[in-house]
Amino acid sequence: MHGQEMLSRWRSFPLLLLILATCSTGQTQERVALEREIVATGLNFPVGLATPPGDSRLFVVEKAGRVQLIKDGNLVQRPFLDLTEQVGSTGNEQGLLAVVFHPDYAANGRLFVHYTDLSGNTVVSEFQVSTDPDVADPTSEKITLQVKHRPANHNGGQIAFGPEGYLYIALGDGGGSGDPFGNGQNPHTLLGKILRIDVDSAEPYGIPPDNPFVGTGQGLGEIWVYGLRNPWRFSFDRETGDLWIGDVGQESFEEIDLGVPGGNYGWSVLEGNHCYLQDDCDQSGFVAPVLEYSHNVGQAVIGGYVYRGMALPGWQGTYFYADFISGVVRSFRYVNGVVTDQMDHTRALGGLSITSFGEDAQGELYLVTVSGTRAGSVYRIVAH
Repeated sequence: MHGQEMLSRWRSFPLLLLILATCSTGQTQERVALEREIVATGLNFPVGLATPPGDSRLFVVEKAGRVQLIKDGNLVQRPFLDLTEQVGSTGNEQGLLAVVFHPDYAANGRLFVHYTDLSGNTVVSEFQVSTDPDVADPTSEKITLQVKHRPANHNGGQIAFGPEGYLYIALGDGGGSGDPFGNGQNPHTLLGKILRIDVDSAEPYGIPPDNPFVGTGQGLGEIWVYGLRNPWRFSFDRETGDLWIGDVGQESFEEIDLGVPGGNYGWSVLEGNHCYLQDDCDQSGFVAPVLEYSHNVGQAVIGGYVYRGMALPGWQGTYFYADFISGVVRSFRYVNGVVTDQMDHTRALGGLSITSFGEDAQGELYLVTVSGTRAGSVYRIVAH
């Protein structure tokens, strides 16, 4: 993610019209108007939100190195996990970037984080909850993956478990304008990729045998998709298992991609659907974005989630996304390979510097935001 802080804000008021929509079950429901409600304030540059399966608590990632806990609607004073001594520079796009909980967290207490270490490298580490369920054990760290990363940007940041129980890891192209190291199109480096690993079969991890490059000699076994610039946030549709990726652009375009195993998304030959810094290029073999938008709209896409909760009738099956720079919030449906029902929610939900969306155990959606002072808040998207 990159860019300057928002210079203006819009007032938040609900959508005025009620319209009809078809939910994921095929039933027609009245689509409720949306608004946001505050969940927590007083956070220090929050950049992510996660929750263990079946858990009512919310866990908020602060860029400086803490995972904070929201329990029973209140921000707990003591951090769930404090990694400020392990996390190196928190400037630019570095810092503690994500947390995720093992699918069997209730039984095994395992969680994973994605952060920048003291040398500027990307680290994915495993931790264990302590005997206190509201506090993780900071001494339990086991490094799962470490990747050399010198420029202080394009770190990616997201980690999530897929529907089959494998851990997915987003890594940016290694930084620098225009992918100067050529990492996006190089299947023999982990940078500019989303990885897929098995944290249950081996130490520190195993490689799933059905990963696209396994046994081919044409790329690293960990790679799931490649040709990405800076996939800051991705998510899985909890109903279909689809992988949705928000890839932050360079000069002119932001894009949202649907993950295809082994898919090459074109960076840095392409930016979105367009040849990058050349009049013509061979676009064959690349996976096209599901949606792109120009930098007239925004300059740092924040990938969101397909809504599968119950509190917002009529919105099931809708993908929500935002832009960090402009503060826009939009949505669409993807039906039979076609983007449809595009809507703008900026008046009701946007106008803030949104760093991330979040999803709780019930499938309800949240906005994680920061202000010019780095102070942050969490909002829930609710029916008006």
